[in-house]
Amino acid sequence: MSTNVKQVSQSEVDERLAALIANAGAIRAIASAVEGTIGPKGLNCMLVDRLGDVTITNDGSTILDKVDVNHPAAKMLINTAKAQEHEVGDGTTTATILASTLISEGVSQAAKGVPITKVIEGIKAGVAKAIEIIQGRSRAIAGLDDPLLLRAALIAGREHADLAELIVSAAQMVGKEKMLEPAFKLSDWVVAEEGAENEVVAGLIIDKEPMNKQMPKELRAAKILVVDDALEPEEIEEDALGTEAGFQKYLELKEEFRRGLQGIIELGVKLVLTEKGVDDTAEEMLTDAGIMVIRRLSSKDIAKIVEHTGAKTIKRTGLKKPSNELRRMLGGAKHVVHDEKLEHMRIIGGKGKPTATLLVGASTEEVKEERQRIAYDAASAVQQAIKGGVVAGGGAAELSALPEVEKLREQVKGMAAYGVDCVVEALKRPLSQIVANAGFNPLEKVEDVIAARSRSKTDSLAVDCDTGEVADMFALGVVDPTPVKTYALRAAGEIAEAVLRINTIIRKRDEQPAAAQPPQPASPVPGQQFPGV
Repeated sequence: MSTNVKQVSQSEVDERLAALIANAGAIRAIASAVEGTIGPKGLNCMLVDRLGDVTITNDGSTILDKVDVNHPAAKMLINTAKAQEHEVGDGTTTATILASTLISEGVSQAAKGVPITKVIEGIKAGVAKAIEIIQGRSRAIAGLDDPLLLRAALIAGREHADLAELIVSAAQMVGKEKMLEPAFKLSDWVVAEEGAENEVVAGLIIDKEPMNKQMPKELRAAKILVVDDALEPEEIEEDALGTEAGFQKYLELKEEFRRGLQGIIELGVKLVLTEKGVDDTAEEMLTDAGIMVIRRLSSKDIAKIVEHTGAKTIKRTGLKKPSNELRRMLGGAKHVVHDEKLEHMRIIGGKGKPTATLLVGASTEEVKEERQRIAYDAASAVQQAIKGGVVAGGGAAELSALPEVEKLREQVKGMAAYGVDCVVEALKRPLSQIVANAGFNPLEKVEDVIAARSRSKTDSLAVDCDTGEVADMFALGVVDPTPVKTYALRAAGEIAEAVLRINTIIRKRDEQPAAAQPPQPASPVPGQQFPGV
C-alpha cells in the first residue's frame, strides 16, 4: 500500500477545504457542549432562554434539543442525535462525540491530501467492523431478574438507585413479551410529579381531573366508554338554523343526543372519557347519574386507555347505536380514582392489556424535570438491554473493537486506510472523555488500558473513575445496552459521511414570490461559513 500523501500549502488547503473546515468547526462546537457531561463524573450544563428561565441538566439529548443553533451542519448533527434518542432512547452524547471525532479526523486527513472519497470509504469499513465486534462482545439478559438489567438501569440512570429499582420493577410487571414489542416504549409510561412518592402503578396515570366537583372521585368495577370526539349533538350548518326546517332538525338532533346519553346511563357506564369538549346537557345528565367524565384527552392518552381498558372508541354519532352494540364498545377497570393531592386520575386493573406506569417523585419543579429525564434514560436502557443484551460500559465497548479495526487498516486498499485511522481515533474518544471528566490524564489512561488489555486478553477493561485504576467494567457492574452502542456508532458514521461529502456551501435563492421577498444580503462565495452555533 502506498503511503505517499501529496503535501499542499496551507493557503491551498484553506481554499479547497473551506466548507469542510467550517462544518467541522460547527460540529466541534456542538460536541463541546455535551462532552463534559459524559461518564459518572460528568458535570451539568446550564441552559438559559431569552426570558431567563434556566434548565440545569447533564442529559445530552436535552442539551442538544434546547441549544440555539443556526449552522446547517450543526443542525444535521442535532437531527442525528434526535434520531438516536427516538430509536434507542439513550446514547446521544456518545453518538455526538464519535461523530465529531470522525469528522475532525477526516478533515485532518483531507488537509494532508487524502481524497475525501477514500477517507469516507475507510470510515465506512472501520465503523462496520467496529459494530460487528461490539455485537460479538454482547451478553444476553437471562431474564427480567438478571442483575445485569438493574446495573444497566443504574448506569443509564446516573446512579439513582431508587429510579433504577422502580424501572426494573415496572419491566417485571409488564413482562418480557410486552417489552419486546416494537411499538412499545417503557419510557412513554414514565410520569413525574412534584410531591409524589416513587411508585409503580398497575395501570394508567392520566394528568386530568373529573369535569366538575359533583362527580364521583372513586369508582369500583367501572364500565368505561371512550369517545374520540366531542360529546355533543351532531352539528348543523348555521345557515340552516335560520330556516324552520333547519331549526326543527336542530331540535331533533338534540333530542336524539339526549336519548343516546340516557342509553349510556342505562348500560351502567360509570366513566366517560372524551378527546374533545362536553356539551352542557351531557355534563348535567351524566353528573346527575353519578357518572365521572374526563374530557379533552390527548390522542396518546386515548390510545393508552383503549389498550388498557379494552374499550373501543366511538364518535358522537355512535351514541345512536343499539344498546347491544354499544355494550360491546365498553371497556372496564377494577378501580378508578382521582388523586386530589397530585391532581391526576388513576385507572387500575383494566380489562385489556396489563400495563405499568412509573410514578417518579420529586421535591421541586426543577428537580422533577431532571428526574423525569433520568428515568426516561434508565427505562430506555432497560428495554434495549432486554432486546439486545449488554456490553462493558465506561468506554470499554468501543475500545474492545480497536485491535480488529487496526488490523483492518492493513487489509483495505490504498488511501482508504487513512479513513480507518479516523475510526481508530474515534473508538478511543469516549473513554478519553470519560477519564478527562473524572480529572485524570486521558492520554495516559487510555494507553494504560490498551496495554492492560494486551497483557490480560480481557476486552472489558476501562478506568475506574473513582480511583483512576484500570478495572474490569463487568466486575464493577458498569454496563451499557448493546443496541445503544451500535446505533451510536452507526449514526456517527452516517453523519460523518454526510458532512464530509459537502464540498461547497451556497446560499439558496429565496423561492418566495418576488413581491414578498425581503432584501437579501450578497450571496456567499462557495465555501463561505454560515453563522456559527
